[in-house]
Amino acid sequence: MMTNLFSIFDPSTNLFNIPFNWLSTCLGLMFIPYSFWLIPNRQFILWNFIINKLHHEFKTLLGPNSHNGSTFIFISLFSFILFNNLLGLFPYIFTSTSHLSISLSISLSLWLSFMLYGWINNSQHMFIHMIPQGTPSILMPFMVIIETISNIIRPGTLAVRLTANMIAGHLLLTLLSKTGITMPNYLVIILIFIQILLLTLETAVAIIQSYVISILSTLYSNEVN
Repeated sequence: MMTNLFSIFDPSTNLFNIPFNWLSTCLGLMFIPYSFWLIPNRQFILWNFIINKLHHEFKTLLGPNSHNGSTFIFISLFSFILFNNLLGLFPYIFTSTSHLSISLSISLSLWLSFMLYGWINNSQHMFIHMIPQGTPSILMPFMVIIETISNIIRPGTLAVRLTANMIAGHLLLTLLSKTGITMPNYLVIILIFIQILLLTLETAVAIIQSYVISILSTLYSNEVN
């Protein structure tokens, strides 16, 4: 029985106090060997096309000074978030990206690595980036404070954006499904149609959010080079 509205996001399935719902983050690995066992197949061709497009786009955003293979970090980030978002749309599969413990761990670790690399290797560039070009002298101290705050809250905004979008859609689907018990039969058909439309929307949101997170992470890494 659901004790409160947010209990559907609790990792409550456990054995010997080990939360097995978190194992859903590893379910995406089941789809990877399949694409290599049967070559060529439609799934492998489609996924290879997506990866190539992402590689070229990330390479353009990172610029000519980027290290070789740096785009694979963000392609892996996109793949991991996309698999978890899409798997969370299936019944009885735990959505790990709806928890800040996952999304904040990803965004905070990336942000810390970017900051450490930037301040250690390109400290002068990082100081210059604190003050936009053409800023009046009297506004420079305030711009440094504003830029510092906006830089610090970046991992939080990335994590909250992903978590809030995942929670909002799942909550709406859950609330509508709970009202179907007391509805007459002719309204249940309309409710099912609305649920299918919402599920399609959630699929689009899952793809868009994984793309947005990877693009923003790429842009943040480009600033430290």
